[in-house]
Amino acid sequence: MRAMRRRWKWLVGAVVAVVVLAVAVPFVYIHLIEGPAPAKLALPTTNSTSTAAASGTGAAGTGAAGISAAGIDGTYHVGAGSEAGYRVTEVLIGQHSTAVGRTSKIWGSLTISGDSVTAGTFTVDMASVVSDQSERNAQFDGRIMDVSRYPTATLTLHAPISLGTTPAVGSTVTYSATGDLTMHGVTRAVTFPLSAERTADGIYALADLPILFSHWNIANPSVGGFVTTANSGTLEVLVFLTMGAGNPVSTASGSTNGGPGGAPGQVTVPSTTVPKITIPAG
Repeated sequence: MRAMRRRWKWLVGAVVAVVVLAVAVPFVYIHLIEGPAPAKLALPTTNSTSTAAASGTGAAGTGAAGISAAGIDGTYHVGAGSEAGYRVTEVLIGQHSTAVGRTSKIWGSLTISGDSVTAGTFTVDMASVVSDQSERNAQFDGRIMDVSRYPTATLTLHAPISLGTTPAVGSTVTYSATGDLTMHGVTRAVTFPLSAERTADGIYALADLPILFSHWNIANPSVGGFVTTANSGTLEVLVFLTMGAGNPVSTASGSTNGGPGGAPGQVTVPSTTVPKITIPAG
């Protein structure tokens, strides 16, 4: 009888130990080893000027006070300091973390005429998007985004954005924008808030686009029962728009060229700074 009790206690203790380890190991990895996820992309906020609100999309029109064409009319190119990528919530054996992948290989242009943004197209090199985990990158490049087949994602505005009055240098303004997002071989209309900050050198524009994976035929990033995610994520885009030379334009072969207003420049991507975690192939 005593032997049975000892065996029962040993069995219960073993089960408890396994449960504790199952919770403790991912907790330690996520919170102590991997560390916090990169902060969300944000405007540089060069000074303390308060944020203004502006009207949304639609046909071009004249704002209440009009807009001065001096200093802002023209075509702006995506330049250095621009970033784009994804943000997705992951669950690793019950522990929540945030997966973030980014690239600075983004190019395109935006045209301002009168009191409106009349055109804009931005393209991201999806094959260059990286996170801090090589295994996650392999899943992203392969079964999730299939970057060999769909190497880029493109956002094209399809309605003018009425600017209203000219924002002062250093101030931020929020607009509503609509466009077509082509990603993973699928094009869908999207509507999203667009925050902009005018600086002495150009314009910063920031957009967060919620992405429901199934709308773009993207495989759910979950890997069996090991790492699971929600069925959606966020596409983060921060572009610096300059009337000078922009980022080089990537080609299908992976080389670059200056393109319209573009000049080759160095592109940096995040580096792996934490120990690797092995994810089963899927």
